Amino acid sequence: MDAPNKEFALAGSLEELKTKGRLVVHGNHRPILVICDRGQVFALDNRCPHMGFPLERGSVDDGILTCHWHHARFDLESGCTFDLWADDIPICPVEIRNGDVWVKTTFGQADSAAHWRKRLADGLAHDLGLVIAKAVHGQLVADVAQADIVRQVALFGAQNRDGWSAGLTILTALANLLPALPEEEVYLALFHGARRVATDCDGQAPRHGRAPLESRPDPAALKRWLTRWTKVRHREAAERTLLTAIGAGLSPALLADALLAAETERAFADTGHSLDFINKAFECLDLIGWEHAAALLPTVVGQMVAARGAEESTAWRQPVDLVALCDQTIGQLPELIAVGRGVHGWSDHAALARDLLGEDPFRIVEALKAAIRAGAAPAHLGRSLAYAAALRVARFGSANEHSDWETAHHAFTYANAVHQILERIGTAEIEGQVTAVRAVLHGAMALYLTRYLNVPPARIPGEGGEQLDDLPTDTPMIRAALLDAFDRQQQVDLAAKLVARHLTLGHAPQVLIAALARAVLREDAGFHAYQMLEAGVRQFNVWGPTEEGRHILIAVARYLAAHSPTERAALQTADIAMRLMRGGELHQEAGDDARRVSASIAEH
Repeated sequence: MDAPNKEFALAGSLEELKTKGRLVVHGNHRPILVICDRGQVFALDNRCPHMGFPLERGSVDDGILTCHWHHARFDLESGCTFDLWADDIPICPVEIRNGDVWVKTTFGQADSAAHWRKRLADGLAHDLGLVIAKAVHGQLVADVAQADIVRQVALFGAQNRDGWSAGLTILTALANLLPALPEEEVYLALFHGARRVATDCDGQAPRHGRAPLESRPDPAALKRWLTRWTKVRHREAAERTLLTAIGAGLSPALLADALLAAETERAFADTGHSLDFINKAFECLDLIGWEHAAALLPTVVGQMVAARGAEESTAWRQPVDLVALCDQTIGQLPELIAVGRGVHGWSDHAALARDLLGEDPFRIVEALKAAIRAGAAPAHLGRSLAYAAALRVARFGSANEHSDWETAHHAFTYANAVHQILERIGTAEIEGQVTAVRAVLHGAMALYLTRYLNVPPARIPGEGGEQLDDLPTDTPMIRAALLDAFDRQQQVDLAAKLVARHLTLGHAPQVLIAALARAVLREDAGFHAYQMLEAGVRQFNVWGPTEEGRHILIAVARYLAAHSPTERAALQTADIAMRLMRGGELHQEAGDDARRVSASIAEH
């Protein structure tokens, strides 16, 4: 009764409330609905947590408040919803003072971070997009570290689905991009990642963990065993072997080496997705902490052992047996690597990339062998492969079918994964380098098989003396024009020109990357769009604002423009959640029948 008046607002007399049944108080933050039902007084946020419709227009029966719009139902006393898709209503204390009804107009929890962690867990468990969006926003406002949010979602995904998923890849890709995003885009990125993980887990059986072996074999034996079990598709044995390696304290580099050796027993497995998932699992652990390796890393084993290798496809066998060519070359690698070990300073990445785009698979292999003899490390080869694959996308011809974009995309994201995982492994013994180069060889042959995508090749803006002077010059106008291009279909060439314009004028790449991220985050983007954006930014960061770097971001822009716009339903959900969390009234009309009492109260 002695609470400071600045925290409370007068709603009206108890007699008036009983007569009218409900009143609305307007504080500085949000409207509050005060209801008298069965002799008790309750106060709740007047905005339906689902879509913000005024709950004063709802009906009350037997202690249950029903929203008039989508008929979400709530317990008056607690604000808890009976319909999980609607979320709970925040409630606030009520005091009766000398026959008057006073309402505390501040909403909040004793531990806001803990509250929103729980709400995120609820949203993930039931695949509730609106709840997920609110919980992500709430945690960010409560100053929860971005990595903590990513960790919560990643561990949920690992535990509630029997294997790594596209959603976990999206989450990791977007988490990798967070440092390049402005604040409002960080919220969107985390929401999209969490939403996709929840969707992947919805209706799935939870993962049942397996135990490591009780022995401690040496790392070489564990590597051999992992390869053995992968070849014969023995998932349980492969998982126990990997768990044993983790339990033995093998470094991320050694774990990556062992998984790469097992993975590349099949060429370009599952069109590159299997290796990309492995790489993303490693990157996810970099973000959330390697103490979670036993929970996360074994989730990639299921796909790895079940994956279909390219050696099973006709295209890799006829008219040229590319598998046999790779195997023959692999047999020559120990000698080639030994020769190149004494040579240092190799840097012909761009020249090798051009050779990898050749028309003759034998010459492509010879170019790789020459680079190894000249001192190129496996990671150098991976960098060249990734740039070559980006050029394939940048020069994707408009005469191709739209679905062919995915063929080019698969080669690029695989090449990026190869490059990243080879950087992680570093310079190893000759046996390890042979495994590493095998992954590059598979990528080079996959790239060779996509050569038809550049017949005829699309022109890269700015090449051959092409002038771009008809385009905007300042950064804000280029950004606006680029986002406008993504708002319309068939603007692939214009998007590429605007990216080239921005970079050739020497504008900050970070602004351009943020604009490309915005273009993806506002869409109901497909799995591949997130992959393409993140891989492109990764590779651009390797090359920097060079001609090669420009080509890579042009490739990203062309791919994204070919897949935009979409319905943007997820963006609407995220916007509704943010406006509700910020106290906005989404539905406000004049002439409401209920009484509104203005109160100037400081928000706490």
